[in-house]
Amino acid sequence: MEWFEERLETAEGRTVRIGVTAKRACVRSPYQTIEVFDTVSFGRMLVHDGVIMATERDEAHYHEMIVHVPLAVHPAPRRVLVIGGGDGGTVREVCRHAGVEEIDLCEIDEQVVTVCREYFPGLTGGFADPRVALHFADGAKWVAEHPGYYDVILVDSSDPIGPAEVLFRREFFASLHGALREDGIAVTQSESFHYHERIIGQISRFGREIFPVYRYYYTLIPTYPSGVIGFSFLSKRFDPLRDGDPGRLPFLADLKYYTPEIHRAAFVLPAFTRAFLPD
Repeated sequence: MEWFEERLETAEGRTVRIGVTAKRACVRSPYQTIEVFDTVSFGRMLVHDGVIMATERDEAHYHEMIVHVPLAVHPAPRRVLVIGGGDGGTVREVCRHAGVEEIDLCEIDEQVVTVCREYFPGLTGGFADPRVALHFADGAKWVAEHPGYYDVILVDSSDPIGPAEVLFRREFFASLHGALREDGIAVTQSESFHYHERIIGQISRFGREIFPVYRYYYTLIPTYPSGVIGFSFLSKRFDPLRDGDPGRLPFLADLKYYTPEIHRAAFVLPAFTRAFLPD
């Protein structure tokens, strides 16, 4: 058996190794190298520049939590923007919400969509939904050019290196606030509390300065570094623990990870995070 190895730049001396049976694709785009592997235990796997983005076995843990937490809280989400997310999983989950009328995907790298359409049909089926429009553009510029337009914005980004680095700056979070309607919600991928204290602390500081409501929550993903990945919940009005009704989603029985209980529990954090995520 051959092994794929992801070295963790933020955790010296640690690595993730996944047994693979075949490499299905290797594409060099203007932004990154995109690879697709078949694995022994996790199904098909998507890799960008040597970093695991998604596997068939655990992708739902991420995509369901980035989507259904905010969309269960907002009372009437009609316009939704996904930044990044070219693999299609986030769009697929948004499409479950019948009340959503318009779904824009803003992905800077068109090759990600092309590769995933071929190798991950279980992720990309939402792209055929007539409510979905694909835009291959810079997400930071897109939000700056759409003031007061969206009910919910989901930033499904990779780590803060390369083309995604701008999505972790204060200026971008200010643009997110500006692109939301008066009761809008944004959720951004915000790294692991085990390895990224500085980044999370920074986002927490300017998130609280810009938005009336800021909370950090997380999901469990075996193939990501530390098995944990977090999200920043940023809202102009609604609180994820006081507002909305996670139990009202009519498709709950079809989901693999998200439940009303998981919704609430995901905001309960270990004691050590208080050092960089104060109440």
